[in-house]
Amino acid sequence: MKLSGAEIIIACLKEQKVDTVFGFPGGAVLHIYDSLYKHRHEINHILTSHEQGASHAADGYARVTGKVGVVFATSGPGATNLVTGLATAYMDSIPMVAITGNVPTSLLGKDSFQEVDISGITMPITKHNYIVKDVKDLAFIIREAFDIARSGRPGPVLIDVPKDITSDICEYKEEKINLDATFTNKYTSRDLEKTVKMIRDAKNPMAYLGGGVMLGKAQGEVKQFLDHFDIPAGVSLMAYGAIDSADPRFCGMIGMHGSRVSNIAVSNCDLLIVIGARFSDRVISKASEFAKNARILHIDVDPAEINKNIATHHHVIGNVKEILEALNTLQKEDITHTQWMKQIARWKVEHAMRIAGETKRPYEVLTALREVAPDDTVIVTEVGQHQMWAGQFYRHTPAGKFLTSGGLGTMGYGTGAAIGAQFGDLKRRVVNVAGDGSFKMNCNELATISRYRLPVIILIMNNHTLGMVRQWQTFFYDNRYAETTLDTEIDWIALAQAYGVKGMKLTEQDDPKTVLDEAFSYGTPVVIDCEIPIDNKVFPMVAPGSSIEDMIDEVEI
Repeated sequence: MKLSGAEIIIACLKEQKVDTVFGFPGGAVLHIYDSLYKHRHEINHILTSHEQGASHAADGYARVTGKVGVVFATSGPGATNLVTGLATAYMDSIPMVAITGNVPTSLLGKDSFQEVDISGITMPITKHNYIVKDVKDLAFIIREAFDIARSGRPGPVLIDVPKDITSDICEYKEEKINLDATFTNKYTSRDLEKTVKMIRDAKNPMAYLGGGVMLGKAQGEVKQFLDHFDIPAGVSLMAYGAIDSADPRFCGMIGMHGSRVSNIAVSNCDLLIVIGARFSDRVISKASEFAKNARILHIDVDPAEINKNIATHHHVIGNVKEILEALNTLQKEDITHTQWMKQIARWKVEHAMRIAGETKRPYEVLTALREVAPDDTVIVTEVGQHQMWAGQFYRHTPAGKFLTSGGLGTMGYGTGAAIGAQFGDLKRRVVNVAGDGSFKMNCNELATISRYRLPVIILIMNNHTLGMVRQWQTFFYDNRYAETTLDTEIDWIALAQAYGVKGMKLTEQDDPKTVLDEAFSYGTPVVIDCEIPIDNKVFPMVAPGSSIEDMIDEVEI
């Protein structure tokens, strides 16, 4: 059948079983939106307040559903407003397809109105991108883009479509698409056998779990692996929920704001098994001191990450879920590391997190949230101190989800991601743990939450400062608080009410459980203005350039 380019785009989305698209219309995508209108009962379009919010929503939707998130934007500023969201998804390996409009092909390269080379701009922050020059190539490009986005190590792909391509007509033939991600496994049976031997030979093995466990849906295999081989585990920020944080094997986050137990265990293990992680600088800190007593075994789907930041002694490249299944099968009998697990248990007692003056209120609020929220609650964060506190103090289970900007550290991520997460699963409650500084960057998306009556709870940890930057200024800049104090009076409750959203106050004297219980009872969107002392800090902390063993604690300040 003959279809216009715009109709081909919608037809290809239906091939991919896309049921939700986030975006904002404009002149260059009018043909696309007109075709979308005709299929509005098959593909739900979510109109956000800003294209950046739409990109974060597509990201959040992808993280919750495991599907490819889709976002539309018009040319020029519409397309450039996607850049931060694409970079966020790229750093955290989130599958997304962004479809942007552009000026007609005859006007490309002529500084035309609302023209921008978005493929050139986004080349470093996408897994792949395209500019479509012939409508005959459009269907193939869309199909390939989705396959690239979801396969191997996932990531965002951008397709730039000039306006005349969306109106041109060509023959279209529907295809049956395989929606399963494909992986190039590069390991052999000898690689697996060597892996098992390394674990058998180790006396003090430690696992370091990364976001690849979550992306690979390998939580069950990880649990079986850790139990079968008798191994404790620490996580990266992206891997909260890879193992239940109440599990005796769980040691906490590794790195700059990790737990003392995890950092000590990494420094004293004789084998570090890295699963789906990339040795971020926030994890390893001083590279020459990281896991200095250990052999490094790296399991990852992306060969580019092998030996990039830390040299390995052995690696296995391929799908993490499949590799763990194979290892669990290959080793017939359980392995025990009894003395090592006893040592881990002693460290947990000796180095239990100290909750004193400057961390007490965030701890109280987030443990109350943990008590009130169902186990499958989706926790989203902005970026800053509240993000670390949410990781440290909330109980994370494989049944839940923890959505955060780990690699890019994007302030303004949370509210858009919460919208996408809520559309991804309308039956689960979504809570965005925000800071007042981050929330100011995206509070316009309250209009989106209100428009669709999404039951998102936004918990603003309001300390009237850019808290993480202030913490660094306290420790390393002699208390010179340059432009970090947010002393403009903002009535967050009134702002929420202006958007038709329920606003609540949680003072330092209030019982957080009572307020949070009430918020959950509404089943509608709620903004909670939660007062936090301005100098509450995230502890422990590793100073830049130090070994992860050298941690600053509250009692040491």
